[in-house]
Amino acid sequence: MRRGITLAAIVAVGVLPVTLTGLQQLNQGAVDGAQIEQVKGNLYVIKGSTPVDRDLFSGGNVGVFVMDSGVAVVDTKLPGWGQVLLDRIRSVTDKPVVTIINTHTHGDHVGSNEFFPDTVNIVAHANTKTNMEEMPGFQGMNAKYLPKQTFTDRLTLGSGADQVDLYYFGAGHTNGDTFIVYPALGVLQTGDMFPWRDAPFLDVNNGGSGVALPNSLSEAISTIQGVDTVVPGHIPVTTWESFQEFQRFTADLLSAVRTAKGAGQSADQATRTVDLSGRYPDYDSTRVEAAVRVIFDELP
Repeated sequence: MRRGITLAAIVAVGVLPVTLTGLQQLNQGAVDGAQIEQVKGNLYVIKGSTPVDRDLFSGGNVGVFVMDSGVAVVDTKLPGWGQVLLDRIRSVTDKPVVTIINTHTHGDHVGSNEFFPDTVNIVAHANTKTNMEEMPGFQGMNAKYLPKQTFTDRLTLGSGADQVDLYYFGAGHTNGDTFIVYPALGVLQTGDMFPWRDAPFLDVNNGGSGVALPNSLSEAISTIQGVDTVVPGHIPVTTWESFQEFQRFTADLLSAVRTAKGAGQSADQATRTVDLSGRYPDYDSTRVEAAVRVIFDELP
């Protein structure tokens, strides 16, 4: 397996609090990397990054869906990125931002909610709103940047060419991860339920579960129809087949940890013996040790 993302960097990003302090000084290299690209039709993505270099890290991929009524934005990167996002959006449309969908609670996906007018409708899963309410950046006056509209299983926004379907299939990265489907375009946006080609980051403090994740992904695959293009949490736009492969990876990882624990291995031993590189040679291995430990602790 290829190595790239440092474990410490990912853990730091995974629990990053939102500090909502307005525009911060941004690294120009990170800004230059966060270009907007057309996915299909009226859907664009402002490119995210993985935290290989903290100075160049911009947060997750941002969906920009241009509707008749305005723009729906999926995730808002780190604090201080609002103006960059707006500049990128303005390069493709003059329509106002009317909706923000937060895929989950982490600061690299909700950090610039505060930049946009508080008249914008912010939407998230009910568990994500609960998790966000515990974040320092959403206390007091900043509570107005919390989700205004929540759902539990499924929610449809808009209709026709402007329809967006939101789904929740269970715990995984956190306990409130939203899948976004643009049915007219055949596109799925996964947030960090499919962040990269590596073991998942499992945020147990926000209800994440490596035991539940493979089943949650399987439910998504069996339920969502008509998709051929996928926008992951951090890496470039990819295919439905790549998403299916990630589900198999998480299932194989769970199986391998279960086998190791059933054979009497300790958690330390399991981190040394669990190796999926033969089956997934194009996957990184930076996250494997941390994921193995989380799954090991979850298993009876």
